[in-house]
Amino acid sequence: MAETNYMRSGPVTWLGKYGQMVKYFLIALAVLLLLVTSLFQIGPEEVGVITRFGKYVRTVDPGLNLKVPVIERLYKVAVERQQKEEFGFRTTQAGIKSEYSKTGTADESLMLTGDLNLADVEWIVQYRIIDPYSYLFRVREPVTTLRDISEASMREIVGDRTVNEVLTVGRAEIAMSVHQKIQALCTEYSLGIRIEQVVLQDVNPPDPVKDAFNDVNQAQQERETLINQARSEYNKVIPKAKGQAEETIQRAEGYATERVNNALGESARFNALYLEYVKAPEVTKRRIYLETMEEVVPKLGNKIITDESGTNVLPLLQMQLNSKK
Repeated sequence: MAETNYMRSGPVTWLGKYGQMVKYFLIALAVLLLLVTSLFQIGPEEVGVITRFGKYVRTVDPGLNLKVPVIERLYKVAVERQQKEEFGFRTTQAGIKSEYSKTGTADESLMLTGDLNLADVEWIVQYRIIDPYSYLFRVREPVTTLRDISEASMREIVGDRTVNEVLTVGRAEIAMSVHQKIQALCTEYSLGIRIEQVVLQDVNPPDPVKDAFNDVNQAQQERETLINQARSEYNKVIPKAKGQAEETIQRAEGYATERVNNALGESARFNALYLEYVKAPEVTKRRIYLETMEEVVPKLGNKIITDESGTNVLPLLQMQLNSKK
């Protein structure tokens, strides 16, 4: 009997001892699981958004934080990190020499321009999350919504421009206009997103018409070259001809002014003589005669001067001949 009681009491004691250990182990495991599910770490570029039974309760800053297990749920949102969405291509490998692929992106990059041409537009939208609550709860699938907004805005802006503007001089204006439109829609839809930059990566004509488009482009460049050459020749010849014409006109005007002034002077002189003549006709006649002879006689060659009777010609003539010798 004693032996039987010992055998019965031994296993019971053993089971009780190990049962307590299992109990403590389970309690410790439960506490550990509780701590593991309660503690969480928020990175330096993130904030934590806590919901309780699906309802927003608080936002926590970077660092070690606590939440109620099971009841509360954590969403980590990168608010300090600049993120980007690619359109018309995808980055397959980032690094010093990044690799890209256009597989499956033709539908989002092929666009119709305002002059009914096609353009293959690749662009990037860079953004930051500035309102975690709106980003998580205001709109379902905010990234998809942002992509739809970006594509619709780009198609609208490109559709208002010619293909030459899209491919060349209008790229900066297009990027700025798309930036403003996307930001306005993000604000209207309460996405909680701020658009940092819109960058047009590459804009090309579609592959099937690229050769024809390049030929047209080359022809347009040649036309511009010929136009510039013609303008250069125009600028050389026309200003010179205008200068010569202006010089001729000024000479003619100067000649006309001179002739008019001379005529006015002669007229004034004649009027003055006439007034003097009216006052004393004989004196004026003699003065005019003497002044005329004074002007005319020196221009004559050999001169023979006689009195009214014609005497004393030879001595004077001899003196004139001797003076010539």
